[in-house]
Amino acid sequence: MLNRVTVTIRGEQYTLLATESQDYVERVAAYVDEKLKETTEAGSLALVDCAVLTALNIADERFKEQEAAENLRKQIKDLLEESAQQKLELSEAKREIFKLQQKK
Repeated sequence: MLNRVTVTIRGEQYTLLATESQDYVERVAAYVDEKLKETTEAGSLALVDCAVLTALNIADERFKEQEAAENLRKQIKDLLEESAQQKLELSEAKREIFKLQQKK
């Protein structure tokens, strides 16, 4: 179901259709508005130029966060593999201990 949400970005109202909740769309719009504000405070650029720079900044954040998430996934995978190897070694050690105890 589509939700019709009106948001304000840099003083302009935009009516959006979204499958996400109104709260989510408003949070996204507030984020974009804040990023645009940061860009416009950095210099006297036309709104279109600010929008392009803001889009580049948001894309940069996204790519860096994706890379960080991928690094975390790799670390988790490596830790799970290490854990599985240690469980195997522990199991083998327990079998060896059992065999040695049986020889007594």
